[in-house]
Order: sequence, then structure tokens, then C-alpha cells
Amino acid sequence: MAESGRARPADPDAVDSWTETPVTGKKRAQHSPGLRTKYQNSAPGHCFRKVTLTKPTFCHSCSDFVWGLIGFLCEVCNFMCHEKCLKTLRSVCSCMTPSLVRVPVAHCFGPAGHKKRFCCVCRKQTEGNTALRCEVCELHVHADCAVFSCADCRSSHLDATLQQDTFHHHWREGNMPSASRCEVCRRSCGSSDVMAGMRCEWCGITSHAACYLSVPPECALGRLRSMLLHPACVRLDSRNFSKMHCYRITESCNQELDNSDEVDASAAVSKDGQSAAPESGKQFLKVFDGDDAIKRGCFRLVSILRTTRNEEVVEAALRAFYLPDEPQDFELHEAGGMQHLHSNDILNRNGSADNRSSLKDGGDTWLLRAKPRDAEVIQVHAGWHRSGAAFVSVSVSKSSTAASVLTEVLNQLDRKGEDLSNFSLMEVYMSSKQVQRQSLTPQENILEKLQEIRKMSVRQMNQTRFYVVENINRAVQVSLLIGGLPPLLVKEEYVQLIEEHLTIKSHLVTISHIYGSQGAVALQISCFSEAERIYMLAKDTTVNNKTLTSLVIPEILHNKLGHGVCPLLVFVNPKSGGLKGRELLYGFRKLLNPHQVFDITNGGPLAGLHTFREVPRFRVLVCGGDGTVGWVLGVLEAVRHKLVCREPPIGIVPLGTGNDLARVLRWGTGYSGEDTHHILVSVDEADEVLMDRWTILLDARDISEDGKDNGFLEPPKIVQMNNYFGLGIDAELSLDFHQAREDEPDKFTSRFHNKGVYVKVGLQKISYTRSLHKELQLQVDAQNVQLPNIEGLIFLNIPSWGSGADLWGSEADGRHGKPRIDDGLLEVVGVTGVVHMGQVQSGMRSGIRIAQGNYIRLTVSKPIPVQVDGEPWIQPPGHIIISAAGPKVRMLRKSKHKQKKSSAGVKEGRSESPSSRDGGH
Repeated sequence: MAESGRARPADPDAVDSWTETPVTGKKRAQHSPGLRTKYQNSAPGHCFRKVTLTKPTFCHSCSDFVWGLIGFLCEVCNFMCHEKCLKTLRSVCSCMTPSLVRVPVAHCFGPAGHKKRFCCVCRKQTEGNTALRCEVCELHVHADCAVFSCADCRSSHLDATLQQDTFHHHWREGNMPSASRCEVCRRSCGSSDVMAGMRCEWCGITSHAACYLSVPPECALGRLRSMLLHPACVRLDSRNFSKMHCYRITESCNQELDNSDEVDASAAVSKDGQSAAPESGKQFLKVFDGDDAIKRGCFRLVSILRTTRNEEVVEAALRAFYLPDEPQDFELHEAGGMQHLHSNDILNRNGSADNRSSLKDGGDTWLLRAKPRDAEVIQVHAGWHRSGAAFVSVSVSKSSTAASVLTEVLNQLDRKGEDLSNFSLMEVYMSSKQVQRQSLTPQENILEKLQEIRKMSVRQMNQTRFYVVENINRAVQVSLLIGGLPPLLVKEEYVQLIEEHLTIKSHLVTISHIYGSQGAVALQISCFSEAERIYMLAKDTTVNNKTLTSLVIPEILHNKLGHGVCPLLVFVNPKSGGLKGRELLYGFRKLLNPHQVFDITNGGPLAGLHTFREVPRFRVLVCGGDGTVGWVLGVLEAVRHKLVCREPPIGIVPLGTGNDLARVLRWGTGYSGEDTHHILVSVDEADEVLMDRWTILLDARDISEDGKDNGFLEPPKIVQMNNYFGLGIDAELSLDFHQAREDEPDKFTSRFHNKGVYVKVGLQKISYTRSLHKELQLQVDAQNVQLPNIEGLIFLNIPSWGSGADLWGSEADGRHGKPRIDDGLLEVVGVTGVVHMGQVQSGMRSGIRIAQGNYIRLTVSKPIPVQVDGEPWIQPPGHIIISAAGPKVRMLRKSKHKQKKSSAGVKEGRSESPSSRDGGH
């Protein structure tokens, strides 16, 4: 019976091997078909045989339980189904996936998460550290299966080379929650037991594999269309950049797949020998698919019977490499020699005289070769918008050249008579990791080209197609954002720095934008090779002992944004909230256009704001702690004069420890794994509110005992405040916590642990006394205020402090008004010590109300701990002035009423959107 695990593939006792990848544990081998009966089906590529089931099994077509002892299993991709489903089968075999690609787009592979998923190649459950997933779409594969997947990722931007005519659904099979409903028949179509069902990765509608072809092909982007950046509105010239660079995904995520080329083949062979010993009557063959595989030591193990005809061995080898070709067109050569098996040979490994080569002589290593052909038919796709068939078929012979093929193709495409020099024949290799394009010269022999590709790798031939494209001399514009430069320089100084360290060619590179406060410049480059050189050089360049950052920036065609569209700009801090930040980053990239989701640790908030600089209306979602929100607000304040939308409203997903601002705006006490789709719906339905921001001027001076200034101790400093500003015991606890986190950052990965450390440092300060009222002089709105006997002084902008405590209190007070986040006033509160703070945290007491005002002046006579929104330091003596920081900022507050309405809609089980496409990410 078929299993959901990965231990056995099509044959119940088979084990494959692809030694190119760092796979540990068991390997799998592809078995010879022998003389078993094959069963016909309506989906191309499958090779079904009847199997006896020995454990509970589910159908991959209808996701129902397979009753009885008989099932039908594809020997290529492990597809299992009922006999009745063979007649209506629509899911193509993994070997046919390249033929379904509309626009080739490479995947961005990274390490997979911990949730149960199924491989999109072999359909087995992924497990362990060798599983990979695409960071942009729902493709999950084993590390040794990734090489057999093709470039069928989502197309997220316009590419100058190949275009699609209309925006269609992008269907992906399997890995859907069991609650998914079919858009056509409204029956359940998802499964957590097998890889079943289809889902559009843009709008999120789900369907059975037998029903999805009934869905209209045009995609309307679903529930999130009003906040999604349509791919037709994004342009990016990305010829020399990988998708990891285009989507600003840290390259460490791709390291595991990159390192697969360096695996020692002999080590993998020894593992095969230990874990997959051949049964009696069977023999293992090591099969290479071309010269490139031999060079890198990458082979597949094929298990055959000791008495097997060559054609059946070739068929098993083709299945091992997921190739749909006919076995009579291929033959096996002994690796390292010219000897090959003839079609009437019987492979006899019993030591008789019929042995062509023994195991001791290395005869178990073979090379899969395509037989020479005098003529064949190729499919050529049109590289422009075209209705009707996706390709035209052209016969090629030994005399066929690229020019003759172009002539025939143009005739079939009703473009006869046009100048042949305006077109080119392009070879496109659709590898899952990178799409490689090469224009063929008019004189190039096509048949020789095909033979050359097959000699290099027959698997590569299956992932290669030809396009006819128009030769358009379109101006190249690549935009790079270079960060890490010294701040606050003039344009001439930035130009000199760029020319000195990056040796730019002035006729190809211009500086389009300068962000002096952020130490960054935007470059416009009119040459692909120059853009690639600058991009790589900047990452290895340091200026003033600081490494530069380099990001590829797409162009948003804001004039193409639809009516009512307000795209969402998402910033995620993956270092916040343990691993939850990274999962949020992954979840938002799948639900939205990855060009609107930014890892804030890679280039900061400026990268996203610069990308959206010309968008007339957009919103921002910040996933992180209060410090991350303050970072975004600070950069927005510094660059808002360069944005068309100067005051975008900002929502929050709380990933920090305190999350006080998120609590006030109803986004919750902390992220605990809510579905990312529900989060986006809540953002779309949120209410806009205004919030005050404050500027704090820290003017450190030597203050004498009589209160006179004796000169500066350090240059004045200006910081922005959003939540609160504290002096004394409150800031000292924050400082101790900050130092503990700096010493051992790896331990501070959970909210619970962080709060535990706060309690520990608080207990250490329980007997702390300082008499803060003797060291401070306070003025509120130009009025001197007498301070009581306190150990800490706190200025509140929001009614939440220290992880949700109400420090001001809710009691009515005739002397002071009720605090609001937009009233233009700060609340001044005192605490008498750690015990008082603990009582406030438990709700037993509130702080000591001192004053309310909009202009604060403090005189500090001794060095004192201070903290602004959780960021602490020791402040020297001097003056501190707090005043309003320009216009109020627009924030998004979660709507209670709409939140309940949204929850009710989810309970109804509607699948109009991808609300559960990742099981809760």
C-alpha cells in the first residue's frame, strides 16, 4: 500500500538516489517495470500499475479513502487513485510539469518549515532538514527532488523578455488544509493525508483536480485585490539577477541548495549500500543522464531484476529522471566506454557467460544517451501576447537552421513576410533555480543544438523550450539602492564616494535619489553587466568601517494601479518573536506580491519607502516590536518629503515583548500564530486614527550645584518618542535587561523568557533608592512643578506601559483630562520603586499623577538612566526638552465590529480567499 512517508516510492520496496544533494538516511531506487500491465488514463505522463494495498490509503485525485485492497499507482510520481478516477484524471505527472509552464519564473528555495507538507515532485511527505520550500509560492520539495522541479513559480512583475497575454490563475497542486472547498462542486477538496486538490496562488480559490479546468481562466486576485500590488504594475529588468536578489531574500536561505553540488558521491554510494541493499533477484544500476552528471558525480540508482530486457531498463532509467520520452529513443552506454546494451540483450548478473561486464569491472555504472536522430519535431512558443495555441510545431532536419525555423514559425503565426532580422529564436532552460536564456544565431544548426543539449543532460532537454521573440532595443533601467554610506553629506560628496569605492562608469550610472539622513543613494544603471558588477562589489565594500548594502529596486507603474487599489507595504522583522517573524515573512510573500514585502533587517525601512515613493496612496504594516514600529516611523518622518503619499496609515503585528502601542490600537498583546490572511483582512477593515509623536532634545551640559551651565559634555542629541519616556528606576531595569540581551542574544527568542528576565532584574533592584526628586527640576508648559518623593519619572503618550499596565489609571480626576493618543498632551507620572511598579503591573495600584502638558523641560544634575520606547542608555547631566514632533501620524486601529464579522465568515467555510493556504502562517 502507498505510504504518506518518504521511505518508499512507486515500487513498495524501492529507494532512489540523487547524490548531488546532502540527503541523509535512506535513498530510493527506481525499479524496472518488468512485464507488468500498464493502465490507460486521461492525464499525460502517468504510468499506472495495479497494486495491493496493505495500509489505509487516500486517492490523490478525489482525496477520498481508497476502499478495498486494490489501488492504481503511478511508477513515476507515486500518484495513487481509485480505478474510477483513472477515467476523469486531470493531474499530470511530474515528468510533464515543464509543458504546463506559461511564463518561466525560477523559484527561491529556502529551508522548509516544520509543518507537514508533501513534495511536489515525488508526492511523498517532506521531513527533516533536507526539505526545501519556495519563499514565494507553495512549492515544497525534498532536497534531492528540487533538481527535477521546473521554473513554474508565480510571475510577480513584468519582464522585458517574455510576457503573458492576460492574468490567469496560477494553479498549484496539493498542500491545502483539509477544510478547503471546491469552487466548482462545493465539496471538500483538501487533504492532510495526501497531496490532493488545486489552488490558485494569487486569489486562493481551491478546487478538485478534476474540476479546476471548469473555472474561468482569468484571475481576479480574490479578497485581497484592493491591497495587492498587481504584477502588471511592477516592472523589473532582472536579466542578470536571480530571484533571490529581485525579492531581497537573504542568500543564506539558498545555501543548502547551493551546497548540493559539493557532495562527495562516494559517501552517498556507501549510504546506499547500507540502507538499500538489493533483494534477491534484483540488481542496482547507477545511471547518469549526461556528461554534466558524470562531471559532478550525480547519478540515480535504478533497481532492476537480474533478467531484464534493455528496453525495460531504459524505461526505468527514464522514470528515475522524471522523463516522459519513449524508451526506444534512448540507449544505455557503459560509463567511461562506448559499450552499450542492444534492444534484444538480456541483463544477466548471475555470473554466466552472457555477462557483458561484472560488478567488479564497474559494469553497474551506465550513461543514458539519446539515439541520434535525422529529423524531429520541436515546439516553438511565441514571446508576445497571442491567443490560441501556446506553441507551434516545426519539423527540423540536419539542414535546419535557426533562420529556417524562424521562417516556418512566422508563417504559422500569421506573420509571413515580416523582416526576419526583427526576430530571434531563443533557447530557454527552465531550471527550478534559474531561468537561462540564450539567443541562437541565424546560422546555428537546430538538430546539432538538440543533440548537444541531450549529450550534456537529457533531463535538461526536458526543461528546455524555444521561443520566437521580437528584437526590440528597449532601454535598460536597473535601479539599485546603496546603503551604509556616511549620513548627512552633500551630493558632491556622495558622488565622490560612489566613484571612489565602486568605480562607476559615469555614462552608464546616474544618482537619481539621495537620502542624506539615511546614508543611502539610489542609482539608475543603463547596462545589465554594469548593474551586476556594482551590485556584487557594493556588498564587499566598506566605507568608514561599515559594509555597504545593495538592493535591487523594482519600478512600480503607479498609473496602472486600478481604481480603489491601496497597496499594502509590509515590513517584517524576522528577528522579533523567535521564528514567528520568519514565518510571517514567508506567509505574506505568498499572499501578496513579494515586491511589496520587505525584510526590515535587509536595508531597513528605506528600501520599501523608496520603492513606493510614487504610489499615490498606500498603507504600511509593521511586523515587529515597538522598537521596529518606531524605526519605521522615524525613517518615514525623515523621507516623507520625497513621497507622493506623505502620511500612509500604519498597522502593527506585535512581535515584541511589551507591544504597548499594538495593545492600544487593538492589534493584540502579541502574535501567536494567527492566520496571515485574517491579519490582512483586519488591516483592510481597520479604522484610521491619529497619534501624537514627540521630539526629545537631550542637551548634555555640566550643571553646577547652583544650577548654572558650565559648557557642553557632549553634542546635543534629538530622538523621537512614540510611547513613553522614562527616567530613573524604570529606565534602569530596561538598561539591565538590554545589557543581558546583548551578552546572550540567542537566549532572548521568546516573549515568556524576556518577561522572566525583567522580573529577575526587578527583584535585584527591589531595595533601590535614589531620591530622584532631588536630582530633577521639572517644568510643564513653562510652570515649575514640585516633584514628590519618587524613584522613577515617566512621560506617557499612550495609555499602556510596561506590557499593558495602566500607569495613569482610570479614575476620574477634576485636575486632569482623560488621556488620548491624539490629544496633544503628555501625562507625567511617578513611581516610588520596584514594588510600586509591580503593583501597577498587577493592577492593584496606579502611578502618582503629576501633570499633563505639551511642552516639558527637565534639568538633570547627575548622570541618570533614561529610556525612550524601551531603548535605554545613561544620560549625562543637562537639559531635556520634550515638544510635539510636527504633524500627527496616521495609525490603523483594528475594528472590533469588523473583526467579529470576519471571524463569522471564516466559520462558514468559504474558500473565496487563501485564508488557510499555509495552515495558519
